[in-house]
Amino acid sequence: MSDPTFNQLLDDVAAKTPAPGGGSSAAWATALAAALVEMTAAFAEESGGAGRARELRAQALGLAERELTAYQPVLDALRLPKENPARAEGVRQALSDAADSPLEIATTAAEVAGLAAELAATGNRTLEGDANTAAELARAARRAAARLVEINLSGREDDPRLAEARALLA
Repeated sequence: MSDPTFNQLLDDVAAKTPAPGGGSSAAWATALAAALVEMTAAFAEESGGAGRARELRAQALGLAERELTAYQPVLDALRLPKENPARAEGVRQALSDAADSPLEIATTAAEVAGLAAELAATGNRTLEGDANTAAELARAARRAAARLVEINLSGREDDPRLAEARALLA
């Protein structure tokens, strides 16, 4: 997925395949928000945030790539025969592993949203709408990714990642 056209990316998301799905889409939304932050920060009087936004954009793109295969082990475990004694633990472990990248996406999106909100308040007034758009995109991506963590870790109330995801949803 390293350099598809935007239309190809949308076609890939729309395809009847398990990936790309919600996780990659949340990561791409985070990357788009980070790019807007990068642009608005470049026009701000103190444009130090542009470099961090560029780093976050690259991080989000890497997480989108990781998400392309993150759920496959869950699907593989679910395909095991129901009478297989290893199936339940395989599904449980695969779901646990699949929670890692969405949690990273949510955390990255939260940082992007914070940078965007700061720029909306203190940056170049003519780009306030762009900064607000970045903030809203990042907030939506944060919530979507945190919800994926909740779904993957349902039934594991003792998992600290679940509390972290819920804090990101608040």
